[in-house]
Amino acid sequence: MRLTSHTDFALRLLMSLAVVEERLVTIEELAKRHGLSRNHLMKVAQTLVSLGYVTGVRGRAGGLKLARPVSSIRMGEVVRALEDDTALVECLGDSPSTCILSGACMLTRTMDRAREAFFASLDEVTLADLVAPRLALRQRLGISSQGDLRGLAATA
Repeated sequence: MRLTSHTDFALRLLMSLAVVEERLVTIEELAKRHGLSRNHLMKVAQTLVSLGYVTGVRGRAGGLKLARPVSSIRMGEVVRALEDDTALVECLGDSPSTCILSGACMLTRTMDRAREAFFASLDEVTLADLVAPRLALRQRLGISSQGDLRGLAATA
């Protein structure tokens, strides 16, 4: 299974907000730091706000922050909420299958168990677990001990 770029960016956005908990973070800052499209990241942020993972504050001093504690955000829950199609094979999807073997083979059951195992593994991981190497992540994001994104906070 391959996650969409929307889900990939959402996970990165959540991780970034988790390590910059001292203040609001703007879309502009996140887009520059991650080298992502501002417009695409805006759509991702809107999705996360609508799902209740992120709070958006409008205005000149606005930005984004996590809406829930990092320990309460499970990755399986996030991925399920963001991914429209988790079918590994056609016969697991919502559309009628065109496979002549559908219903007579063990592929469907095998792939369904694999998908369940994938999500069970993600359900064991919280956002807090992902950002446990906090110092290393803060360094990668260029965050000083005061919580500023070096060089980005001044330009945002």
